[in-house]
Amino acid sequence: LGEGGDQQMEVVKGPDSNREERLTRMVEQYQSSLLTLCYAYLHERELAEDAVQETFLKAYKALDSFRGECKEKTWLTSIAINVCRSARKSAWFARVNRSITPEDIPVAVWDHYDQDSADLAAAIQQLPDQLKEVILLYYYQEMTMPEIAKIVGVTPSMVSKRIKKAHAKLHGVLGKEYLYG
Repeated sequence: LGEGGDQQMEVVKGPDSNREERLTRMVEQYQSSLLTLCYAYLHERELAEDAVQETFLKAYKALDSFRGECKEKTWLTSIAINVCRSARKSAWFARVNRSITPEDIPVAVWDHYDQDSADLAAAIQQLPDQLKEVILLYYYQEMTMPEIAKIVGVTPSMVSKRIKKAHAKLHGVLGKEYLYG
């Protein structure tokens, strides 16, 4: 290879290798939590997996434009929610029965799977979308109210109001308090 051998290896490695390494790290770090979130939106594992894959594809394409104005997790979650919202708007999605039972929810989705957790999961699924998404982002994605506000496009005080409203609805359905915050 001679003197230019090391340079030759860099050329073979290519300019996109850093982007690919970054994407690989993001997939390893966030795939599971995004799958949980997408499943909660779409109620079908295959659709959720497709949504996560599309999320990472969109993230890869936009990686150079990500300037770190928010956390990486917030950015990816925002992309995933938009992907799920788009999927839910499709005519095909509207015609398919998406109701689920607690038994349908993958065990990995909920930390401590017991009857109370199954009841809570089913009750969360029945919440209106605006309330469900703030509960999922706050409790299961462990995001702050300002992060959630940025993702859903409302103020942090509106996020707080939605969480309180969701608590009241869940308490009404379940008869006891499950979520704290």
